[in-house]
Amino acid sequence: MSATQDESIKGTRPEDAKLPLGKTFAYGLQHVLTMYGGIIAPPLIIGSTAGLSPAEIGLLVASCLFVGGLATILQTIGIPFFGAQLPLVQGTSFASVATMVAIVNGGGGIQAVFGAVLVAALIGFLIAPFFARIVRFFPPVVTGTVITMIGISLTPVAANWAMGGNAKAEDYGSLANIGLAAGTLLVVILLSKVGNAAISRMSILLAIVIGTVAAALLGMADFSKVGNGAIFAFPQPLAFGMPIFEIGGIISMTIVVLVILTETTADILAVGEIADTKVDSKRIADGLRADMASSAIAPIFNTFTQSAFAQNVGLVAITGITSRFVVAAGGGILVVLGLLPILGRVVAAIPTPVLGGAGIVLFGTVAASGIRTLSKVKYDGKNLIIVAASIAFGCVPIVKPDFYESFPVWFQTIFHSGISSAAVMAVLLNLLFNVLKAGNTKNNSVFAAAPPRMVREEEICGLIDGDHFEGGKLIDKDGYEIPVVTSEDYEKIQTGAIQMPAPRLAGNSEH
Repeated sequence: MSATQDESIKGTRPEDAKLPLGKTFAYGLQHVLTMYGGIIAPPLIIGSTAGLSPAEIGLLVASCLFVGGLATILQTIGIPFFGAQLPLVQGTSFASVATMVAIVNGGGGIQAVFGAVLVAALIGFLIAPFFARIVRFFPPVVTGTVITMIGISLTPVAANWAMGGNAKAEDYGSLANIGLAAGTLLVVILLSKVGNAAISRMSILLAIVIGTVAAALLGMADFSKVGNGAIFAFPQPLAFGMPIFEIGGIISMTIVVLVILTETTADILAVGEIADTKVDSKRIADGLRADMASSAIAPIFNTFTQSAFAQNVGLVAITGITSRFVVAAGGGILVVLGLLPILGRVVAAIPTPVLGGAGIVLFGTVAASGIRTLSKVKYDGKNLIIVAASIAFGCVPIVKPDFYESFPVWFQTIFHSGISSAAVMAVLLNLLFNVLKAGNTKNNSVFAAAPPRMVREEEICGLIDGDHFEGGKLIDKDGYEIPVVTSEDYEKIQTGAIQMPAPRLAGNSEH
């Protein structure tokens, strides 16, 4: 059996490929490990802000895993009108954390957060089909920019993980933490170089395992608390009481949902580009409906808004495994982790710097995928300014997080994300330059890319086979320098007014 046959039984679409069961769950586990740190961060932050006990925070974490797993299965396997059927991992969106913290601090508590999420998700569900129609405003110049920005915006996350993840910890940013991340990164690179395709594709998972073992030997991993707590527990619905509905929180969360819809649309387009499969407005609408349906159910099971995880889009790109069934297996693992807190505690014990080392490659791969898409763009003056302005605008909140502190909260919610900032700018500029073409300059924009190099036909008619340039001089096949003269001197030589320069060997002034 050939390597290709061993790896997958091809379906009609790249995402329909099926791998052997063992590999399916191994690659699925790799997806879980990649996004685990991101999915548990929101419940830890919100739970701490709300003053919940460790046991209650543990319930939030388990609920996030459980609902994220169900949402991933819905998104990947799909049912009529729900699910993009693409390799997209769903989980608790980090984009909503700042708004949820503000709702908690506003006095409504965690019940007000759940109420705001529930209503905002239902609003998002209703507008999903209309939102999906903007796909025609996402040509390569827009999608490439947004995909590139996804990778760039995730890089600080990887850097924070590499430093330790907790800025208040004594060892945050220590050489030990960064060294562990660098070692994990090195393992990823070395495993990617080996000739074995299976090992290369599992380089992220293997590097995380090797990095964790190394951390344990160095005393940087703590598994002592794995046995503390329940082994099995089903997330109790409405464990914190009935949701509370506050108009201010609902409005703020609705704005966040618009941001999530934008980011999920970008992720759907990105993974479609990576998998080289067709993504149309119907498929986007199905994906967004699954996103919002999961988000609406999430508060019932004590968790928050769901969205596609961009870091897992990077994992699809770096491994080349585009099977949605692999990601569905990852969703099944998440559900099990949500039901078996002890397994979740094992995964949670993986040192954050190890995840940071792997994240450097993952997030960089997302940016590289965007650059690949941008390579298809014709860089006339219009497209060049779209890409330049959008990427720079998207980088503003990344390099200067406090840039929008004086702006209204709703504005901060949208533009605090580099991804949504770049997406908004790219879509608007594409409308301005490529859809509303009235008033556009033609070939004389200051932003126009330099024209391609070219020569006139008459300039090369005198060349013969073997002529070549060497050291800035034109040399014939025998090694003699061919004089380069001005048009005026050329005419004088032709008429005999001046003599032809004597031929000389290249590099020898005496001949």
